[in-house]
Amino acid sequence: MDKPPHPFHGIGRIGSWSDWPLVALVRRLARSPSVNAARRGFRRIQPAIDMALAPWRFVGRRFGQAMPKGLYARALIIIIAPIVILQSVVAFVFMERHWQTVTRRLSAATVRDIAAITDLIETYPGATNEQEIVRIAAQRLGLVVSIVPNEPLPPAAPKPFFSLLDSALSNEISQQIGKPFWIDTVGKSNLVEVRIQLGDKVMRVLARRSQTYASNSEIFIFWMVGTSLVLLVIAIAFLRNQIRPIQQLADAAESFGKGRPIENFKPRGAREVRRAGATFIEMQDRIQRQMEQRTTMLAGVSHDLRTVLTRFRLQLALLRENDDVRAMRKDVDDMQRMLEGYLAFARGDVDEPSRNADVAALLREIADNTRRLGHDVTSSFSGDPVVNLRPGEFKRCIMNLVTNACRHGSTVTVTGLHADGWLTVHVDDDGPGIAEAQREVVFRPFYRLDEARNLDESGTGLGLSIARDIARAHGGDVELTDSPLGGLRASVSIPA
Repeated sequence: MDKPPHPFHGIGRIGSWSDWPLVALVRRLARSPSVNAARRGFRRIQPAIDMALAPWRFVGRRFGQAMPKGLYARALIIIIAPIVILQSVVAFVFMERHWQTVTRRLSAATVRDIAAITDLIETYPGATNEQEIVRIAAQRLGLVVSIVPNEPLPPAAPKPFFSLLDSALSNEISQQIGKPFWIDTVGKSNLVEVRIQLGDKVMRVLARRSQTYASNSEIFIFWMVGTSLVLLVIAIAFLRNQIRPIQQLADAAESFGKGRPIENFKPRGAREVRRAGATFIEMQDRIQRQMEQRTTMLAGVSHDLRTVLTRFRLQLALLRENDDVRAMRKDVDDMQRMLEGYLAFARGDVDEPSRNADVAALLREIADNTRRLGHDVTSSFSGDPVVNLRPGEFKRCIMNLVTNACRHGSTVTVTGLHADGWLTVHVDDDGPGIAEAQREVVFRPFYRLDEARNLDESGTGLGLSIARDIARAHGGDVELTDSPLGGLRASVSIPA
């Protein structure tokens, strides 16, 4: 007898999924007229749904913008908000139920006293007896009772919203006394007035609110505020110790990125934060070793190449002066300048420490040196001139930009501004400028425009690249825009 095929036979073959009954059923349902009609209907109502949800989305965006952006504040909200909300809900539910029970019992006791007085007045009528009953009610029950003949009950007033006392008193009077009545629980803050129709006269009863109603909102508010403050103090003390290591790690990373020395940094805090701090220290050590190895290698290459170029110069000096020798000497000088430019770009003056420098004097020095070469350069500075930076690197950055501007413009202005925690230096010229589409491309190493706009004095095409690298090493950047003089503006911005 042949065995029936296995129900899952063939599922491993390519293309066999479409043969499954479940897949075929899903495909048929997806192509059914009812599903297509539902899709078309949803597309028709989609604009209405988007319009209805637009206010909620707007509120959500505004709420997100209003929320704090710092980790410290967000962590406080995450810890405090759920606890306070949960505690408020729990305390309100349990305390409200407790006060409801107490209020009903107090109202029932007060109504029993009023019912007893009503029975006595109806059982022993007479002015003398009524006066005695009024005296007993005042002395023994704490109720102010008066009998007013031929006075109708006032019209029913609207009941206050969420009045527990009004509903409790009304229910108890209806059940225990069963006569027409009128109550006022809001007219007098400390008293509750009850009027009961007794035939042709009305009995007025004034009771203290504390006899009929129990609520302690002050304790509830004090409890909520007190516990919230305690939670807030504990959370602040705890989170401050947890956030401080993260801030120290961020400060250390920022100082390392700007080339400043990192002092007294040790991994602290939670295990994950300590791990991140230890990883940062290892990364710092690897980068410093790599930079030291590169500096050593470049120093060796520089020494060897300078030795070769020196021999070339000596050999050319021994030759008779002619046009070929002068051309060779010029080539050697160009090689020397290119070599210095390549080494400066690769080395980046990484060994220079940061210190306080007078940027205004540095800009004046650059302008004076450039004017000696026959260029029209002026400088000015606003704000505190003392800024913590690497002066040698920063001077090279500005000098590259000024030299680049002098090559293509007849007038160059250097303007410095130190304000709002930033040092900004603008180098403006009146030259032809650079097209906006090429202002980012010219920062590439060795990139040259047709007019060789980004060539430095070495002719290597590294002037703008070196300037941007130096600015970014200080935590800033270099941007190119239109100059008020009609040419190009190079703006250097670094935090200070």
